[in-house]
Amino acid sequence: MFQGASQISLDAKGRLAVPVKHRDPLSAPSTGKLVLTAHPEGCMLLYPLAAWEPIRDKLMAFPSLDRTAALWKRLLMGFAEELTLDNAGRLLISPELRNYAGIEKQIMMVGQGSHFELWNLAAWNDQLKVLTSGVAGLPPGTESFSL
Repeated sequence: MFQGASQISLDAKGRLAVPVKHRDPLSAPSTGKLVLTAHPEGCMLLYPLAAWEPIRDKLMAFPSLDRTAALWKRLLMGFAEELTLDNAGRLLISPELRNYAGIEKQIMMVGQGSHFELWNLAAWNDQLKVLTSGVAGLPPGTESFSL
């Protein structure tokens, strides 16, 4: 389970140094293969290959002539890249994905259970403002949720 948040700086070549505590769990379930893709909210999603495959299979089953399905497929499959950590525990993020997510240097890596979200630092801070302002509220069905 991936949890926690880490602020990370990309190097000059666009590589992300994955925090040591996440390297083995990220690469172990799928023989080291990872998938990085776009999310409709402007961040990137990082999955171990084994966690991505069921999502990919569902996407591929979307009807090809349905406009909404085609848009989702273009975004999620179109940006999907299979990656592996290098010997230093880094991932090379393509210029296309960095451009899509508006990432130049600073990234927030945020655990989401089965995967990580990678956010431009300013966009992440905007997400936190929405959450802490109370505007977002609770998701449906969680009205009795307590911490």
